[in-house]
Amino acid sequence: MPTRDLSGLLDALDPAAPLVRRHLCLVRLLDWIRGDRSSVEAALERLQRLIERLENDSELRTRAQAWWLALLDGVDGTTLLADHGFAQRPAFLSEFVSRLLQHVLPATPQTRDASELYTVLFPHAFDAAWLGRLDAETELRLAAALGQGVSGMRPWRAALEESIACCVSQICAIGYAPELRLRMDAESRQLRAFRELLLDFEALRRALQHRPLDAVALETAVQDFKSRLDACRQAATSVYAHLDEHGISVDVVFRLRQLRARVLRCRLLLDALLAQDAVGVGKLLAQLIQAGHNNRSLRDLIASNSSLLAAKMAERNAETGEHYITRNRSEYRDMLRKAAGGGALLSVTTLMKFALLGLGLSAFWSGFAAGLNYALCFVLVQLLHWTVATKQPAMTAPAMAAKLKDLQAPEAVGDFVDEVTHLVRSQVAAVIGNLALVVPGVLLLCGAYWLAVGHAPLGVEKAQSVLHSLTLFGPTAFFAAFTGVLLFTSSIIAGWTENWFVLQRLDSALRYHPRITAVLGETRADRWATWLRHNISGLAANVSLGFMLGLVPAIAAFFGLGLDVRHVTLSAGQLTAAAVTLGPDVLKLPLFWWCVASVVLVGVLNVAVSFFFAFRLALRAHNVTGVDRARLYHAVRARVRRTPLSFLWPPRTGPTTVAAGHG
Repeated sequence: MPTRDLSGLLDALDPAAPLVRRHLCLVRLLDWIRGDRSSVEAALERLQRLIERLENDSELRTRAQAWWLALLDGVDGTTLLADHGFAQRPAFLSEFVSRLLQHVLPATPQTRDASELYTVLFPHAFDAAWLGRLDAETELRLAAALGQGVSGMRPWRAALEESIACCVSQICAIGYAPELRLRMDAESRQLRAFRELLLDFEALRRALQHRPLDAVALETAVQDFKSRLDACRQAATSVYAHLDEHGISVDVVFRLRQLRARVLRCRLLLDALLAQDAVGVGKLLAQLIQAGHNNRSLRDLIASNSSLLAAKMAERNAETGEHYITRNRSEYRDMLRKAAGGGALLSVTTLMKFALLGLGLSAFWSGFAAGLNYALCFVLVQLLHWTVATKQPAMTAPAMAAKLKDLQAPEAVGDFVDEVTHLVRSQVAAVIGNLALVVPGVLLLCGAYWLAVGHAPLGVEKAQSVLHSLTLFGPTAFFAAFTGVLLFTSSIIAGWTENWFVLQRLDSALRYHPRITAVLGETRADRWATWLRHNISGLAANVSLGFMLGLVPAIAAFFGLGLDVRHVTLSAGQLTAAAVTLGPDVLKLPLFWWCVASVVLVGVLNVAVSFFFAFRLALRAHNVTGVDRARLYHAVRARVRRTPLSFLWPPRTGPTTVAAGHG
């Protein structure tokens, strides 16, 4: 077992040892320095003890210097300085897989790649803390003890110079990539900044190597190089305007962030190159450790590269959500009418579900058939410009989050409370409208079925099963919350699909492609392109939600999870169908009334859970921070106490804008 004693560790330093043994010695020395990682001061104190041992023992110092030189000669330092902390894959998905493998597969110290070795040497964020605290005196003493004095710093400076050259090459390569070049503004598309970056770096190199050193020429070269780096970064920034207008590509955002990070690394390495002796090396190494940890983080990769996509999805959902918020009595009545139409159509869907279950299909195909039934219903609701209550929260939440960005403005809190009132009232209208027609709709359909066939659509056993599955004393609340998650997920799919549609310029392809226009004609092709551009989000939301409601329980059953869905309108329809089978006596059953209470709870959870997740996503996407929640809660409570009915029924006066709900 390797020793943890400093004397034993120093005795093991052998310049002639194989490469992997030299690396293992360094791993153990660093492990001794960091100790139990409870105190940065303790780690720095142990480092001082190591330096003192090297300074006081000339034989040990000579052997340690030879060992250190052999260690440095055995690795390629450029990979550490230029590439550590950067994605090694040019695309988001391949980089995600690479990072996932890094979490699963162990790294080996038997390598000549300094970046790979660095990950083994400094596996903890604690290492960045104690390295970042090194003062100039400690850095100089350690460098001298390891033979890295003025003459010994030449290889270090050469490595820094070569690493800057690698970063410059990567910046130019990213800038020249067609995915970025074609999205830059007209001036940046000429790529002048990227061409001249190479020339400015060569001028800087010549100024550094000129003897005697010309301080004025060096300063001029440094400033020109830094200005050119900023120009490259500015040219890349112009891509964001194109992405905002024509759709977000995660891979393009990934490349842009890589370019920005390379520019910052160039500046960091340049500062180290211009520094005197070894001063500042500790802080450079600490930043490399932090960059390496960030580069291994899956969460950081997803969050940093999908933030723009999330913002765009939230923005588009906010635009859609505005149509679902009623602000006056005319809009309120219009919402009731649209919701009533949706409820009437869902009554047909409810009985179709029971008919499909009666076919006796296997679990998967039964779920697929149910999903197809739901999807067709939701799409038809959209085409008829009706609405389904539970689909609204995921769309209205981003609109609410956008209101929080300007809370410092006068009357901002009052305006926000007004929006909360409008939103709650709109949701109440939508739920009431759905339920007001789904219940009588199911009753009428069941009555027609009874007159035609002679019995109710559901058997007694199935009707009792429906009651037991919907009762409040079961997993109904959990299933309703889970359905809220599915409702939120459908809004994410809708936003992503719309962004993909815009990014791939499919509306332009439909409008102008010769083969399509030859079949449809230019006028009809233009009409189809325009219609799809405005409705692709709703279609994606409705189809995805329908199939999730049908297939997720079937897939969960395959894995033995026992998950199910509870949608308020569909649950109310199912309960009505069961009550028709059981007859008037069902009203005397406590179980029935517990089911009625359960339907109310299902509605609350469907709406609340979907709204919660969409609201949280929108807050992050809009970078809304520092919200005074207590102030908002107090304002909302005051409104409830003062005018509680305003949350249920609109006032006589209000804005005159017209609502335009869409499914």
